[in-house]
Amino acid sequence: MEEEFEHTTDHLMDRLVEAAEQDGDNENVEFSLRPQKLDEFIGQDHIKDALGISMEAAQKRDEAIEHVLLYGNPGLGKTTLAHIISREMGSNIKMTAGPALERVGDLAAILSNLQKGDVLFIDEIHRMNKTIEEVLYSAMEDYALDIIVGKGPTARTLRMPLEKFTLIGATTKLNLLSSPLRDRFGHIYHLRFYDHDNITQIIERSASLLQIGINDESSQMIARRARRTPRVANRLLKRVRDYSEVRHDGIITVEVAAGALSLLDIDEHGLDDVDRKILDAIIVKFKGGPVGLSTIAAATGEDTETIEMIYEPYLIQIGMLERTPRGRRATALAHDHMTAHSSRNQSL
Repeated sequence: MEEEFEHTTDHLMDRLVEAAEQDGDNENVEFSLRPQKLDEFIGQDHIKDALGISMEAAQKRDEAIEHVLLYGNPGLGKTTLAHIISREMGSNIKMTAGPALERVGDLAAILSNLQKGDVLFIDEIHRMNKTIEEVLYSAMEDYALDIIVGKGPTARTLRMPLEKFTLIGATTKLNLLSSPLRDRFGHIYHLRFYDHDNITQIIERSASLLQIGINDESSQMIARRARRTPRVANRLLKRVRDYSEVRHDGIITVEVAAGALSLLDIDEHGLDDVDRKILDAIIVKFKGGPVGLSTIAAATGEDTETIEMIYEPYLIQIGMLERTPRGRRATALAHDHMTAHSSRNQSL
């Protein structure tokens, strides 16, 4: 039984603390854990208050809410908020992604089938084709679709009216959106990393929905390792649940949580072996830095964009990495943490 569990965790250790969605995530379970209403959504109060007022005002006027742009790191709740907006407004939601819209006809087919008040959610909107983006301008502003018929001198433009809809765009890279597209959104919200109390509440709520027995201390222990990201918190909770059911009685105590997280090699700051490999390269190979991003990528075997977008934000958030004009530098906290981690491993 233990060998079976260890084999399973080996398979799951494709970055458990990765905030992006993974193939191993059970989509039905993930969806069931998502809050269904705005007042069930934990954290991001700076967004909830303003969004709640805008939705209530739009409902009183019997209008669709203005277009919404959500940006922030993966796993913070952009897709969940899109579903909540749709549900609160009593409308249907159509979902797609920037890379999936390959031709203008793809977008035209979606837009022409939208009913009044419907929500169109475009994930990774910064990766849309430029030609398709330009078609969106008139759709967002004038609720019309300009279609070019024919070629050359005989070409003419037909304008097809659309029902008033709400476009919700989600992106991890706001800077890659063109100004004309960005300016057409009536609401632009930045999803921030969550604080420890919010993550603990999310874990307790998810444990209740999944009918997992867990005490307060265990919830807080998992929360400290969840990288301030709800998706990571839920993924860790389910892996600790698996460990508890296989090796114990299914109840998550502090000892059970500590054993599971130790087996998964996720330390008290939520760092896994990839994070520590990056810090170790900076500290040991480059004497703490500063060192360039491409050099770190070469030393660790990771892609520069992956380091910059996936690993760096959290390491900077918790104060273990600094960006300087000359490159990345490990902080005193990173030095202390890596020394303590190395000492623990040597004593085992």
